[in-house]
Amino acid sequence: MDRTTPPTYTAFVETRRLICGPLHEVAVVVLRAQQTQPETHALVLNDDTGQAVDLDLRGGEDAVAARYTVVAPPQPPKGRGRPKLGVVAREVTLLPEHWDWLAAQPGGASVALRKLVHDARRKGGAADRARQARDRAYKAMSTLAGDLPGFEEASRALFADDHERLMAQMVAWPHDVRTYVMQFAEPAPA
Repeated sequence: MDRTTPPTYTAFVETRRLICGPLHEVAVVVLRAQQTQPETHALVLNDDTGQAVDLDLRGGEDAVAARYTVVAPPQPPKGRGRPKLGVVAREVTLLPEHWDWLAAQPGGASVALRKLVHDARRKGGAADRARQARDRAYKAMSTLAGDLPGFEEASRALFADDHERLMAQMVAWPHDVRTYVMQFAEPAPA
């Protein structure tokens, strides 16, 4: 997930995709849908996580849009360190023998820890992305299709990484639900 762009959200009314976009835009469209069809209930999902999001739709369109408009945080005052590189100081708790090993590494503890993290990300990156994609797809699938025929078998296929069987189990599902789930079933490229 790219943290330089704000997350997107997708709203569904029953099994039909209503809108996808920033939360303030999605919230306004959901408000309009509920005003024109009060008997319908919209589901809003975070596209980064696949989890449902509850919206507070009180007030008019301007109030709802303002409530969900993302405001850039103020820039922190310049301090010590390397703020342009995004260096963030945090606490790490290790056993004494770990600190001894880190201190003996070329460049010290910080350089050694950064190298260890880079190596772990490089070696486990594809597996991590696949797990995250599967979890995101399952959360979305559970919310949107938990009561649809073939859900249990589709879940098994998802966790078995059997995309052919997954598609076969979802064939009777509404097109928008099927498309949304499949967009998350594949891991994002590196």
